[in-house]
Amino acid sequence: MITGVHALIYNQDAEGLREFFRDKLGFGSVDAGGGWLIFALPPAELGVHPTDGDATHELYLMCDDIQATRTELEAKGVEFVGPIEDAGFGLVTAMRIPGGGELRIYEPRHATPQPWSAR
Repeated sequence: MITGVHALIYNQDAEGLREFFRDKLGFGSVDAGGGWLIFALPPAELGVHPTDGDATHELYLMCDDIQATRTELEAKGVEFVGPIEDAGFGLVTAMRIPGGGELRIYEPRHATPQPWSAR
């Protein structure tokens, strides 16, 4: 029934962020028309957490070696906003993205579910 996930990022510099995903992160894409790039994503997982506050959504990128990934991205001009920190569930840091804001990236320490395609 469900075949995938389509995530959206709203940003004041959409073109700059598209270039960031294409040129800095190396995500493949197709042009859906008029320069609207739709990016292929790596395998994904979804966590659901309780909250006493308002409902929110977050987007994290995952990697196997956060230090090597950070070093590679810094060589491409990506700016990180802080050190790599141990968050218990994994090692976490964040990078600046065009248009303002940050995008978190982490090296998980938790078990990873079987890929959707393997079901």
